[in-house]
Amino acid sequence: MRFSGISLVTGAAGFMGSHVVEALAKRGDRVRTTSRPRGDLSFFENLGIEYVPADLTVQETLPPLFKGDVDRVFHLGAICNFSTPYKRLVRTNVYGVDYITRLALEKGVKCFVHVTSTSVYGRYKGTPFTEESERKPVDDYGRSKRDGEDIVFQRMAEGLPVILTRPCTVYGPRCTDGAGKVFSRPSAITAIPGSGRQQLSNIRAEDVAEALIYLSGLEEAIGQIYNLADDCHPTVEKALNMAATVFGKKPPNLHLPLSIVRFAARLDGWISARKGRIPELERDAVNYLYDDYIVDNSRLKRTGFRLQYPDFAESMRQMGNWYKANR
Repeated sequence: MRFSGISLVTGAAGFMGSHVVEALAKRGDRVRTTSRPRGDLSFFENLGIEYVPADLTVQETLPPLFKGDVDRVFHLGAICNFSTPYKRLVRTNVYGVDYITRLALEKGVKCFVHVTSTSVYGRYKGTPFTEESERKPVDDYGRSKRDGEDIVFQRMAEGLPVILTRPCTVYGPRCTDGAGKVFSRPSAITAIPGSGRQQLSNIRAEDVAEALIYLSGLEEAIGQIYNLADDCHPTVEKALNMAATVFGKKPPNLHLPLSIVRFAARLDGWISARKGRIPELERDAVNYLYDDYIVDNSRLKRTGFRLQYPDFAESMRQMGNWYKANR
C-alpha cells in the first residue's frame, strides 16, 4: 500500500505518539499531528510538521483533522495508566474511538491503524498471549481498551480498513507514564516484588512506531490484529536490576511479598491522587506481577518485520547511554 496524502497521528504529544511522529517525519511523509490544545509546540515546529489542536472527548473539534487528502490514520490518542477510573477513561478510550473512527470511515481513508493494549487479555493463563487469546481484562484500563476495540470491530464491519495492534509494556525515551516508566528513567522502586522470577514482555517505543508504519504498508495486514513485543522475557528481578544499573542506582536486593507491595501501591496511589500525579507503582499493575506475562509476537515477525531492539538487555544499555546524554 502506498500513501501520498496526509498521515494523521492522534495523541501525537504523548509518549508513543511522539515516536510515531518522529519516524514519519524522518521518512519525509506528510504528517498532521493532533493532541489536546497545548502551549509548547516546539516538538512539532522543530520537525517542521503540521499541528492541529483537538480533543477526542469533544466531538466538534475533530472534523478539521480530516480536511484535505488524509489517507492514513495512526490512532494513539488515549489515557494510558492504571490509576484513572473507568468513568474518566471511557470518554477518551471508548467514546473518542467512536468519534474518530466514524470520521475516518466517512473520509474513506486507506488505512486506520488502531493502537490498543495487551491489557485486554487480563491475567496470564499459563501460555503466551496470542491474538486469538480470550479478552478478559481485570482492570479499568484494560476494560476501556477492550471496549474501544469493540467500537473498532464494529467500524471494520462497516467497511473501515483497520489494522489493530496490541503493544505490551512499552518503554523508551520520554516515557513518564504506564508500567514502562520503570525501564525508561531512574525509578523510586527499591525492592523486588514477590519472588522476582516472574517473566515479562516489553517493547521499545521506537519498535512500536516502526511496526505501526511497516504494517500500514501491507495490504494483507488490513483486518488483522498484531501483538507488539520484543523477543525477550526477562524476569522481574533481572529487569529491575538492569534498569537500576544503567541509570546509576543501587540494584534492589530486598524481596517484598506481593501482599505488602499491593498495600504500598494502594498507599502511594492515595498520596499520589492528592498530589495530582500517577504513582510509581500502580495498584492494578501489581496484579500482573503474580504470574508470568509473556506475549507471542510471531504473527508480527511472520510479516517480515525486524525489531531494532529485540534484546532487552542490549536495549537497556542503550537506554542508559541515552539518559546520560539527555539528563
